[in-house]
Amino acid sequence: MEQETAVLVRPTRDADVDAMLAIYRRHIRRGVEEGVDEGDTPQPDDLRERRKNLKNRRFPHLAAVRGDEVVGYAYVVLFRKRPAYRYTVKHSIYVHHQHVGKGVGSQLLRALIDACAAAGFRQMIGYIDADNAASLKLHDRFGFVRVGLLPGVAYRYDRWADSVMVQRSLGAGATVPPPPLPLSTR
Repeated sequence: MEQETAVLVRPTRDADVDAMLAIYRRHIRRGVEEGVDEGDTPQPDDLRERRKNLKNRRFPHLAAVRGDEVVGYAYVVLFRKRPAYRYTVKHSIYVHHQHVGKGVGSQLLRALIDACAAAGFRQMIGYIDADNAASLKLHDRFGFVRVGLLPGVAYRYDRWADSVMVQRSLGAGATVPPPPLPLSTR
């Protein structure tokens, strides 16, 4: 039996965009994000621009690759746009359907947590479909706490679906104030 190539997590590249969009579109068509209008999905140039903007702002945007194949990706955005929330990020993780249950999500989440902590973020937030038991269990394993239930916020599969809000502290979390802002940004 041939051994599978190990999965490596690294920053995304422009060359990953088509594979990331294919993964995302399948999630929309068949996954927990069903009901999103296909016309609302980003186009390759949109995703390239989003990656560039996130990279310029030092937000992690990671790909899980096996050999040359992108088998998943993860990224963060600001939780809220107002300056008071600048230390809190919201994350998203997408795994190729043929690689679900093989540890790709765990590798991406670990790398994302580490990258966000290293970048100085203090809190990580996630919204998970309440029916996605595997994702909820994954987040539990990584120390996320369920902090809210948002009933009936999504409509798909001809029914209303709930979302669970999860949160995890990073680094010193909320135990100490953040470092002072440089004078040039005050």
